[in-house]
Amino acid sequence: MNTASVADTLRIGALVLGPTVARGVLARRPRVVRLAEAADADRRAGRLLQRMRAKYGPGPLMLRFPVRRLALVLSSDDVGRVLAGSPEPFALASLEKRKALGRFQPHGVLISTGADRAERRAFNEAVLDTAQPVHRYGETICVKVREEAELLREQIGRTGELDWDRFRVAWWRVIRRVVLGDAARDDHEISDLLTTLRMNANWSYARPPRRRVRRRFAERLRHYLEEAEPGSLAELVARTPRSDRTEPADQVPQWLFAFEPAGMAAYRALALLATHPEQARRAREEVDGRDLERPQELPFLRACVQESVRLWPTTMAVLRDTTTETVWDGTRMPAGTGLLIHTPFLQRDEETLPYADTFAPWIWLDGTAQESWSDIPFSGGPGECPGRNLVLLTTSCFLAMLIQRHDFRLVSGQPLTYARPLPRTLEPFGLRLRARPRAAS
Repeated sequence: MNTASVADTLRIGALVLGPTVARGVLARRPRVVRLAEAADADRRAGRLLQRMRAKYGPGPLMLRFPVRRLALVLSSDDVGRVLAGSPEPFALASLEKRKALGRFQPHGVLISTGADRAERRAFNEAVLDTAQPVHRYGETICVKVREEAELLREQIGRTGELDWDRFRVAWWRVIRRVVLGDAARDDHEISDLLTTLRMNANWSYARPPRRRVRRRFAERLRHYLEEAEPGSLAELVARTPRSDRTEPADQVPQWLFAFEPAGMAAYRALALLATHPEQARRAREEVDGRDLERPQELPFLRACVQESVRLWPTTMAVLRDTTTETVWDGTRMPAGTGLLIHTPFLQRDEETLPYADTFAPWIWLDGTAQESWSDIPFSGGPGECPGRNLVLLTTSCFLAMLIQRHDFRLVSGQPLTYARPLPRTLEPFGLRLRARPRAAS
């Protein structure tokens, strides 16, 4: 394993790590994201990491930081080794995650280890129906999604346009209803409290925790969990067996906040369909004539959402820490060494992925993506997101409701056409779509 020079470490810090942290790891800072898009930050970062790989080799590259041992993972094979080797010897509970997530979910599964992690992971999988493509509450979930999508369609019908702010409000209503129950539909405060905690957690070491905000959030969350409304994940939290290790209330914040970037992915997928006529036609064929009141798999729309996350990752850095001294390519990495997978680079690496900069939903249908450790929109291995199928169910159903009644056209000017490489950085906040009603099918 090679070690980067001081100069190269500084370059990586300035062009890769710094912009990643500045945009917000747990909650995006819109102004910074817009600057990153204008500067084409992720393409510049990708070119630098390609040069580092050519210079030092494909193995993990150690960086010279005075207070933290950190290695950048630069190849698909090594991504596979790290993710398949989690949680031992590559722990998901990295130092940075513990400092950040501990501010509002101190017993969450992502920052747990050993028997605690095993128990909490099993609880998450049981509530979220991880192994099932359609959640056991799929019918109830689809009713909630359909009702919110219908209201959004009415708004679109009055104005003829859709923007992120309007989409986000509708999506957060879906999130609260699915996770906490219909009583939480208009509880914007609980969402705002969580966003405040996430924005504070972006700073990790640098800011004191917002204890008063956390207490208020915990109180409101506890209310919904105690009510345990039928048909919600809160009901399953109450019904699912647990032990003294489980800490159910500390698992729920992760579900709430992970659902928001899923909405970003769905909205960007809608923008991609608005600019790729052939894929839009296939998506319409998948939903036309279907009874969307029933829960069902929509393979092509699910593929579009996964492709959106591949193109513009919602998790920009996958982190692991070594739990024991690890030998890699003859070099010893002490316990506590951090490993960083920079997803905007590996998922758009044109040196290894022929479809890197194109909208290629087919890779999720023919097995191509499953064979590549570069394509990890929901992470991979034992640490793969336990809510993956639930997210794909809700996002594909929401998109299906929109495209079944409207054709969309991108009018905000981002270069998303199939005729040129897609941008490496794309913030959803400025995407604006014009909608035209479709004939009933």
